[in-house]
Amino acid sequence: MSCNIVSVDERSVVENGFEDYFNIPEMMSAPNTTKEWSYTMRRSMQEVAPHLYLGPYSSASRSQLQALKEIGITHIICVRQDIESQFIKPNFPNEFEYLVLNIADTVTENIIQHFRNVKDFINRALASGGRVLVHGNAGISRSAALVLGYVMEKYNCTPSQAYVLVQNRRFCINPNDGFMAQLREYEPIYKAQSMEIGHHNVISENRCKRTIHQIDERVEAMES
Repeated sequence: MSCNIVSVDERSVVENGFEDYFNIPEMMSAPNTTKEWSYTMRRSMQEVAPHLYLGPYSSASRSQLQALKEIGITHIICVRQDIESQFIKPNFPNEFEYLVLNIADTVTENIIQHFRNVKDFINRALASGGRVLVHGNAGISRSAALVLGYVMEKYNCTPSQAYVLVQNRRFCINPNDGFMAQLREYEPIYKAQSMEIGHHNVISENRCKRTIHQIDERVEAMES
């Protein structure tokens, strides 16, 4: 599978609200792999967002336990399909928390159904101070699409912007056309859900304020 670069430059991404992302110390100190990428790097994992890593199965193979521990990995998302389960599998179930997803790398595969589960798993891991590795077989299509979906929602960005952010760290990502189409479909979905949650929070906050105000009025009435 060839590696394609999206023609959206970093400056346009920063101008669209990603200053905080690029100012994060961990990401600023990481190598700019868009400029320094070499073919052999596709065989290892890269940190594509703070404490979120993307790579191939070889980065989570039996020989990599010590390397995973040294990086601080605590959670692993293992992406495979049934026919791959004999050689793509959780190798360290007693060492890391796993999320195993059955996804085929085909243009007709429904990957959008997994975005919410992946988001919750990653957020839970990061909230506990952990680090997450997402891998499939090559770390190029299925696992990359899942990470792109997460980055889109995390940083409130478009698929193209998310692609730039992730490809800047792992140059060889190349989700198949079906996955890219579903990422474009997901943008209005997650934005609508975000607006709905925000609206609900505002309503809850207003109700809370009214309740506190009512309590204050009752206390004042009792004191008088």
